Amino acid sequence: MPEARVISPNSTEEDAQFEAGLRPHRLRDFTGQSRLKENLEIAIDAARRRGEAMDHVLLYGPPGLGKTTLAAIIAEELGVPLQQTSGPVLQKKLDLSGILSTIQPRQVFFIDEVHRLLPDVEEMLYSALEDFHLDILIGQGPGARTHSIPLQHFTAIGATTRQGLLSAPLRGRFGLVLRLNYYDVDELALIVNRSARLLNVPIETEGAAEIARRSRGTPRIANRLLRRVRDYAQVRADGRVTLEVAQVALDLLEVDPFGLDEIDRKIMLTVLAKYRGGPVGVGTIAASIGEEAETLEEVYEPYLIQLGFLHRTSRGRVATARAFDYFHIDRHFDAESPQPGLF
Repeated sequence: MPEARVISPNSTEEDAQFEAGLRPHRLRDFTGQSRLKENLEIAIDAARRRGEAMDHVLLYGPPGLGKTTLAAIIAEELGVPLQQTSGPVLQKKLDLSGILSTIQPRQVFFIDEVHRLLPDVEEMLYSALEDFHLDILIGQGPGARTHSIPLQHFTAIGATTRQGLLSAPLRGRFGLVLRLNYYDVDELALIVNRSARLLNVPIETEGAAEIARRSRGTPRIANRLLRRVRDYAQVRADGRVTLEVAQVALDLLEVDPFGLDEIDRKIMLTVLAKYRGGPVGVGTIAASIGEEAETLEEVYEPYLIQLGFLHRTSRGRVATARAFDYFHIDRHFDAESPQPGLF
């Protein structure tokens, strides 16, 4: 049997190229997030009517829910160019000033992973977002002076998976702060059907629903699973994605009915079996399974909490009764009460 490929919200370069072709270009084609879309429609329409730059937007939520796609859609709807960068790329003030000094009127400036901006770069961004000018220090020592460079009015869009890591001054400069939530199965099924049409993949309603159920509420994973199921259907079946084909292909990938992958199972079995349900710190879990604590907190934990398998408490992570039942592990004590002593 070929080695199973773990499906997670982290995309590879190949996956990113594949997903780019499936992204919607208009707000009306963007599935789900109805409240967020309504707020954006109002803001975009108001900016177009006034002929002004739209207010700055902060998009936050788990990976793979469409923050980058929405940034591109906003630029498309406004009819302006999109300038894209990310927090880790902006290592010096000169990097930021070089981009902003060439920005066009009403242009959209998208910063992915905005929570990872360096402090001095972030401070430079404050005046650019609020007053639309850059303050540059010229010279050193007693003769140093500050030179202010005016900027065109633009729309900044920040995207982050960890809103709590943004400083209050930066967060306060975004006029619209919008959260993207996990998608339900019906919404994901619509996304799978749309992607299948774009890829010319014959798919039945039940097959699309099965892929949607195992996609962890995340469109990025839904599209990636569709790609793998398509390959299986073409090689081992007649090319059509039916319920049976989807189930066999996803079982081969070791993606269970809840969409849990190998890392999810390692996390839960560590908490359930090794630490008897917790409480246990996220750093301890990360060390036990060989993953980064940040990856656990940003990528895996939110979905496990949403499923009702895990609780965050002041003492650490605690498994729920539902998790013990699902993984068929006996509860020898109440995992939400203090662990019994050694003696």
